[in-house]
Amino acid sequence: MKKDTYIMGIETSCDETAVAILKNGTEVLSNVVASQIESHKRFGGVVPEIASRHHVEQMTIVLEEAFNQAEVTWEQVDAITVTEGPGLVGALLIGVNMAKAIAFAKQKPLVGVHHIAGHIYANRLEKEFEFPLLALVVSGGHTELVLMREHGNYEVIGETLDDAAGEAYDKVARMLKLPYPGGPHVDRMAAEGEETIPLPRAWLEEGSFNFSFSGLKSSVINTIHNAEQRGEKINPADIAASFQASVVEVLTKKTYQAAIKHNVKQVIVAGGVAANKGLRQALNEQFVKTDIPLLIPPINLCTDNAAMIAAAGTIAYEQGNRSGWDMNANPSLVLK
Repeated sequence: MKKDTYIMGIETSCDETAVAILKNGTEVLSNVVASQIESHKRFGGVVPEIASRHHVEQMTIVLEEAFNQAEVTWEQVDAITVTEGPGLVGALLIGVNMAKAIAFAKQKPLVGVHHIAGHIYANRLEKEFEFPLLALVVSGGHTELVLMREHGNYEVIGETLDDAAGEAYDKVARMLKLPYPGGPHVDRMAAEGEETIPLPRAWLEEGSFNFSFSGLKSSVINTIHNAEQRGEKINPADIAASFQASVVEVLTKKTYQAAIKHNVKQVIVAGGVAANKGLRQALNEQFVKTDIPLLIPPINLCTDNAAMIAAAGTIAYEQGNRSGWDMNANPSLVLK
């Protein structure tokens, strides 16, 4: 019989301190997350230095709680996996150095994990992958279409040329004077408004799976400024609805076109913006018309967590990937 595998995951790429322990790559024994939203809310965004300090304060507490919930011993743990990048360099360093210290002290293998690979593998905690598959990754820092032909194999076939979708959401939220984090507030407000404002869709050249949201963001800003100068009032909910309609239409259509072109067996959605109700609804409506299964993780697995890092790390560990003691935080780590 195959021996059970227990993998620890550590995630500190931004403003969540997280530790998880997984059994056999898909069974979540613990997934503890300490959020810093309240600390950063007054600044309207994540302050890197504050994020790093909170990681230092919370790491040991989160680690102990993860072990308490999982009810496993250090002897059972087969490897330590950690987000190597991308992310905020100071925040990443806390997790990387914690993982290296544990791996050295406990004599465990050390495996660095790409943050986006983690978001993709959050879906495997719900359902097994079928290859080839297409992953739509949408978060505050990333908007990508990733083709996977097998476990651990990532081919980026489309990416944002400027702002990520989540970044555009946050900037529009600030224009609408919505609290941080702005994306969920825009999503909720959009449900209360109507798409009455014509806003652009950046399709780019024919056949391209790349994205661009900078022009859309600028158009929203100009619409608000022009209305203010004319003394006109625009319903903020209509702005939110019109903005979201533009983002969702582009994401949905390009994902569908890529899925058809590459004849994939599965489409999965990953990243914080995967929690967006408008996007989830549009993708479901699009793919229910096809025979391609659509996987969208539950809300708690869309945002940053360590279970997803352990899930991707399990595959890397089983494929023989190991990191050396010279592993460092890599804020510009490339997915490959």
